[in-house]
Amino acid sequence: MNSPDDRLYPADWQLGVRYSGIYSFMGLPVSRDLSRADVAIVGVPFDTGVNHRPGARFGPRGIRLGTSQIRPHGPSGGLWGPFEHLRVLDYGDLNIPPQYIDYGVEQIRSGFEPIFDAGVIPIALGGDHTISLPILRACHPKHGPVSLVHFDAHPDFWKPTEGRPYHHGTVFRIAADEGLISLRNSIQVGIRGTISAMVVDEAREAGLNLLTSDQFYDLGVERTLDLLRQTVDGPIYVSLDIDSVDPAFAPGTGTPEVAGLTSREIVALVRGLKGLPIVGFDIVEVSPPYDQSEITCLLAASLVYEFLEVLASNAET
Repeated sequence: MNSPDDRLYPADWQLGVRYSGIYSFMGLPVSRDLSRADVAIVGVPFDTGVNHRPGARFGPRGIRLGTSQIRPHGPSGGLWGPFEHLRVLDYGDLNIPPQYIDYGVEQIRSGFEPIFDAGVIPIALGGDHTISLPILRACHPKHGPVSLVHFDAHPDFWKPTEGRPYHHGTVFRIAADEGLISLRNSIQVGIRGTISAMVVDEAREAGLNLLTSDQFYDLGVERTLDLLRQTVDGPIYVSLDIDSVDPAFAPGTGTPEVAGLTSREIVALVRGLKGLPIVGFDIVEVSPPYDQSEITCLLAASLVYEFLEVLASNAET
């Protein structure tokens, strides 16, 4: 990580109410000065790739609002939690017009390219899952093929349609075809539902290590993390679709599936990523219009904070 001399701290929550003012993630400074960052939180308000219910374009705003209940006093300890060990800034939102999916995909790639070039770890606030593909494209020149750690109800491995390949279900099929991810060193956790059943066998035959939600339930968190660590190799990109979580805990999403992970389990899985060479992270498919009492946004915001704790732990070592 970079020198901490010019670290940017979030606003002190004790000095003012958290339901007013300009909303950034946990009150972090809004800046695009990557020379002052180890981690950049980037909003990607894009849901042109959804096949069913739109609304994830409001995800970055909802996740940021969800941080009003989060304080920097997690497992890393100290007055400022992970911000004691990391320089984190809120990069703001990328400007992505919604009308043209091809143009939007390219805007996302070009928006993340300077972040990877600067050696900064991006945390992307989606947006639908389409955003992972251009982020992986931006990642590739810096890190090469990465191991994918993917929490989701769906494999997102459908074969793209010729001439119009992009939607949130083709992401990792295209990424594999382009050599952006190493399939044998990648793992998907939480796959379930009738939609996913159409493509599970195809994803496994291609070389993906895929755990259904039933298999995860049988293994439990610790044995799943053991398998994950045995699978990955080299730089790791983490993609967390909020629909990996059961809709009882995360109703605010476009393609909910029953019998998913609990909020406790997904938090434990993210915490279990400590020590791994992670180069990027996204959290996607948070759709505030379908949320109840903002519980999905709160969970998503909390998962981003847990991921910051993971990166802080890695920085200490």
